[in-house]
Amino acid sequence: MSSIGIEVKPLKKPFAGSDVDFGAEISGVNVEHLNDNTFAVIRQALYEHSVVVLKNQKGLSSAAQFELTRRFDPDAKGLYSHGKSIDKRSVLHKDLTTVPSLPQVQVIGHGRVDSYEGLANLQLTHPHHRTFHKHPIPVEEDHDFTHFYRWHIDSAMYELDPPRVTSLFAARVPQGRRQTVRYDDGSGETMDVPLGTTAFISGYRMYDLLPEEDKAWVKTSHVEYAAHPYIWMSKAKARSNGLGLFTDSLELSDEQLPPVDPTKVRRYPMVWKNPETGHLALMVYPTPVRKIVRGDGTVIDDLKTVRETLYRLQRPAISPEYVYPHDWAEGDLVLFHNHGVMHSIVGAFAEGEVRLFRQCNMAASEPPMGP
Repeated sequence: MSSIGIEVKPLKKPFAGSDVDFGAEISGVNVEHLNDNTFAVIRQALYEHSVVVLKNQKGLSSAAQFELTRRFDPDAKGLYSHGKSIDKRSVLHKDLTTVPSLPQVQVIGHGRVDSYEGLANLQLTHPHHRTFHKHPIPVEEDHDFTHFYRWHIDSAMYELDPPRVTSLFAARVPQGRRQTVRYDDGSGETMDVPLGTTAFISGYRMYDLLPEEDKAWVKTSHVEYAAHPYIWMSKAKARSNGLGLFTDSLELSDEQLPPVDPTKVRRYPMVWKNPETGHLALMVYPTPVRKIVRGDGTVIDDLKTVRETLYRLQRPAISPEYVYPHDWAEGDLVLFHNHGVMHSIVGAFAEGEVRLFRQCNMAASEPPMGP
């Protein structure tokens, strides 16, 4: 697919033997000066390829990043995916810094930055798996080895619906060093990745890998997410491959949470439909899930059973051959279809390694489309 001066081509395979079947790179686009025809090319590429990389966007303004992201859901109210503020008890609180002039845009990364986007003396902290995983990499191995932090969908999963699209802009990227992701889940699997990569997996591949009997029931089933999920899970610990939580009765009780409004509790289909291609994706965010409601009316609400069921369904799709770890360069703008792929933060930075990014997304105007 192309328009005048614009080229869309599949992303290169990240390594020999990779079976990644999504992702595209678009060249010939200046996001700062975007017209309707160019946006139409980007939109079509995103829904066809799930992850789109626009290279050489150095100097991209927050306003232009916001405007491009907004175009994918013009009826959205312009509210950041997690709302106007994040409770200090949330596991997300320390990871995000809001751009003062554009609350839909967050500064993320690692290291000290004197000034950026109207913010001064920033001390950014890249989420490290030792704060969230039950069995982290030993400190003495931290330079060379790491874990996927948390496979997730960008969403509050309470009150607000998942953004259709997230954009990530790389303003400053540490170069050269690589790390080995260890799954540490008994599989023996490992993966060589660039330092601070963002890793993506396809919900469409996740669905396609299911046995037919599982496809049949997940297509008619829903999951219900916990109220105030990022506070609810704040003391729980994750699996070493980043896919869900251990069940050690560490979740907060209703009495320990902020007041719960039952109308704000989110229940979504387990399978989401691509509005343009019709393809089906298994899209369940495993860490905040509280219940599975099957199409025959059966409710699975034992938390350990819920998590083990989801892990069985989702684990095949995070094996290395299905993971795309983006090798960031300064000026990269990556857009991803948040209703079709999941992603994970990855990596552990050393002293003096600075990573400076902007993230933009908005709570969707309507829930994801079921099958």
